[in-house]
Amino acid sequence: MNGTFILLTIAVYFGLLLLVARITAAHHTDNAAFFRGNRQSPWYIVSFGMIGASLSGVTFVSVPGMAGSIDMTYMQTCLGFFVGYLLIAHVLLPLYYRLNLTSIYTYLGKRFGNCAYKTGASFFLLSKMLGAAARLYLVCVILQHFVFDAYHIPFAATVIGTVVLIWLYTRKSGIRTIVWTDSFQTLCLLLALGLILCQVASLLQLDAKGVVEAVSANEHSRIFVFDDWHSKQNFFKQFFSGIFITIVMTGLDQDMMQKNLSCRNLKEAQKNMYCYGFSFVPVNLLFLVLGVLLLIASAHLGIPLPEKGDDILPLFAAGGHLGYTVLVLFTIGIIAAAFSSADSALAALTTSFCIDILGIERYPEKKARQIRKYSHFFISAVFIGCILIIEAIGSRNVIDTIYVLASYTYGPLLGLFAFGLFTRRRVRDRLVPYVAIASPVICYLTDRLVSSATGYQFGYEMLMVNGLLTFCGLTVLGWRYR
Repeated sequence: MNGTFILLTIAVYFGLLLLVARITAAHHTDNAAFFRGNRQSPWYIVSFGMIGASLSGVTFVSVPGMAGSIDMTYMQTCLGFFVGYLLIAHVLLPLYYRLNLTSIYTYLGKRFGNCAYKTGASFFLLSKMLGAAARLYLVCVILQHFVFDAYHIPFAATVIGTVVLIWLYTRKSGIRTIVWTDSFQTLCLLLALGLILCQVASLLQLDAKGVVEAVSANEHSRIFVFDDWHSKQNFFKQFFSGIFITIVMTGLDQDMMQKNLSCRNLKEAQKNMYCYGFSFVPVNLLFLVLGVLLLIASAHLGIPLPEKGDDILPLFAAGGHLGYTVLVLFTIGIIAAAFSSADSALAALTTSFCIDILGIERYPEKKARQIRKYSHFFISAVFIGCILIIEAIGSRNVIDTIYVLASYTYGPLLGLFAFGLFTRRRVRDRLVPYVAIASPVICYLTDRLVSSATGYQFGYEMLMVNGLLTFCGLTVLGWRYR
């Protein structure tokens, strides 16, 4: 019965997405619509939709699961996120709008040269492909475990089917469609989160005041860690890492910036960033509150907790402990979060691949549109392959894996953009790829040596170290000032 409920929910939900896509794609299937939404997207729609795109299905299941292992200390990172969004609004967005960019990595070509340009775009393609695949992987695992295993459908078929569904409604108008479908999906995600919270609180016979008191009194309600410098949860590590994670995973990410660049002008794009950044903190707090309530409920009902934190919310939702209403809400929530993250990732990957790697802008519109369609299909196929590779490797906590990957793959991007923005020094362009590759390798070796010698564990702050190494390497390669 659970499988039938979930399948029906997915069918209805996907039908609504196709309807939205059909309406928004009418008479707008050219590359200008696909890449930049014709620069006509309302900023408030973009802002609301970006909440769902940032959260993803991983947040929906991983963040509540964090409460059992690291308490509510993830909020320290979220506070850093907000500061990062302000920096993006006032440092990066003015640059992108002034240069009238479609792909933000074009800036590297203008500033340094073609090798730096290709290096930045390549690191984005690698980073985004792995990160987006990890996000969608978790949702596919949940669907496989609670639905498709019962029908003896292989995991590969589940992955292929999920990506094909996303490809179907993004293939015509890209970002123009995604701006609106993401808003619809964010609405579904937030409604699902709120209603699940109410259902869990009702199960524990708690009103709003009771929820606050229960969470505050729980041992897992700790948010700030100031006293342990060796811990990955130290406040300063988490807070400053949050700032730089936001800068690289939003400000230097074609996916998130493509939505901002679809706004009518810079002021509207900045409004979008303020609103979106402010709302991100309380939404994540609600996810952590849900995680603590689930821990309380497990003790109250005598339900043994799974080994992996990512499995706690699925256990309650699909295990029948909260009823079919929560099952439907949970399904809507993770599908909405997963699709809103994966669809924009596919569009951004296609945009970067077409513009930065293939140089699509030099072709006539008809030829360019054909190349874009083939590229979108190719990127979707590679996306499927990455998810299957991640499934073979496995991970205990996917959101942590994503941020660790970002520390290594986005670090060179951070160093490249910082060097370009805050110095006037030129570099030997042909040597830039070697610096960008050497930096994460040195970071990895340093992490292993320091950990074994001192016991100190690098957390997400490795992103800052990686960016600094790239910056220093570029400084060494510098040959004169303008």
